[in-house]
Amino acid sequence: MKRHHLIFLTTAIFTALFYEQSVGLNLGIFGLILSVLVYFTANRKVMNKTFYALFATSIAGSMAFAWYGDFVSFLAVFFSLSLLIFRSQSANMKPVFSLIIIPINAFSFIVRFFLFDQWLPKSQNNSALWKKLFAYLIVPLALTVVFFLIYSLGSEHFRNILVNWKWDINIRQIIFLAALGFYLMFNFWNYAVGDYFEKRSRLFCNDFKKTPDTEKSTLPFINIDMERTSGIISFVCLNALLLIFVITFNYEQFFENRTYNYNLSAETHDRVNVVIFSILMAIVLIMFYFRGGFNFDRKAQWIKILAKIWILLNAALVFSAFIKNTEYIYKTDMLTYKRLGVYTFLILSLIGLFFTFVKIQNKKTNAYLFNKMFWYFYGVLLVCSFINWGGIITRYNMTRSHFDIDYHIHNINYNEKLLIKFSEEKGNKEKVIDQIKSLHIDDFKENFLSKKLYYETILTE
Repeated sequence: MKRHHLIFLTTAIFTALFYEQSVGLNLGIFGLILSVLVYFTANRKVMNKTFYALFATSIAGSMAFAWYGDFVSFLAVFFSLSLLIFRSQSANMKPVFSLIIIPINAFSFIVRFFLFDQWLPKSQNNSALWKKLFAYLIVPLALTVVFFLIYSLGSEHFRNILVNWKWDINIRQIIFLAALGFYLMFNFWNYAVGDYFEKRSRLFCNDFKKTPDTEKSTLPFINIDMERTSGIISFVCLNALLLIFVITFNYEQFFENRTYNYNLSAETHDRVNVVIFSILMAIVLIMFYFRGGFNFDRKAQWIKILAKIWILLNAALVFSAFIKNTEYIYKTDMLTYKRLGVYTFLILSLIGLFFTFVKIQNKKTNAYLFNKMFWYFYGVLLVCSFINWGGIITRYNMTRSHFDIDYHIHNINYNEKLLIKFSEEKGNKEKVIDQIKSLHIDDFKENFLSKKLYYETILTE
């Protein structure tokens, strides 16, 4: 199937699935259709392990959206399909470039649309297309109209079939959906990468292609020995400063006796923000020093040792923040989305520190960190779209004192089955069911293609 066939076919499918519907099951179905079409139309040369993994995650992401229909699962579908078609077009292009190429494709649509020779079939005979239109469309349509007029003269009921038929069709919506679908599918199937990005992608290799010059300094006004010594002094100072901070951080957290009222929430958020900012700055500084010659400089062993110590101290800081966030949850007797989000950021911080350590140890490029972290951010997004976090939050909070069922009805998602079971034990099941029905009345009344499958599993009768 050629590119223009795919564009028009999927535009028609998009229009049919979303006509008179809101976004729900239809987007999950559409994601599955696109995933399958990409799989069967992709060049077999690009079908490596990464391609198969992205095909599987596209299927899983589409199913997750069909089930939950929330923003996180939408992002999972969007990025999975984008990376899948990206990989099918260029097996060697680094996926991090998709973050640049996707917006460029979106904004350059109006220009690329008029480049007909790039997405419409080339014909040796310029009149071939018009011949097909005449033979396949104009002649059959003309004959149908003529014979309809003839037959309508002999039967009033036959004439009234089309004349008096009430066509309940929203033409404006069809035109809008067709235009939107064509725009999306044109950018999806007519994925323009460009020679510029193809060449730049080679610079994002994980390994150095040649050993950088270890005798060349980063700054032109100091020599390599001065820069090396400056790095050692800088890392000694930073290690000492961070060590003192880790000690005071943990002393205040575990040993200081707080006999006064203090804002635990504000303190926890401030400390977590400091930890994340510290780690980001640590990674940036290490990337600055170890982007070239220092990776291979035998005289830079002390810088490497001090940088690794700094990474380990930052990791210790992350674990302290883990404990602080856990203390916050325990003392407030409540788990929330934000507190789960803190755990997520801290885990990603640890992963970033780990690969920074590997970068120094194995003499990797700075691009190695970008490439690795891109996949881990994408993996975290996928995990977040598959798991019912609202159910986890509610199940935990039910075991704590002062469980507020009204708060969980209005502020936590996808926990209705747990709340109904809990209310049945408390003897107020009907009241909770009525609240859930009134809050999700639109979800229960949606047409089939607009439904979120999760709400079809809630027993509210």
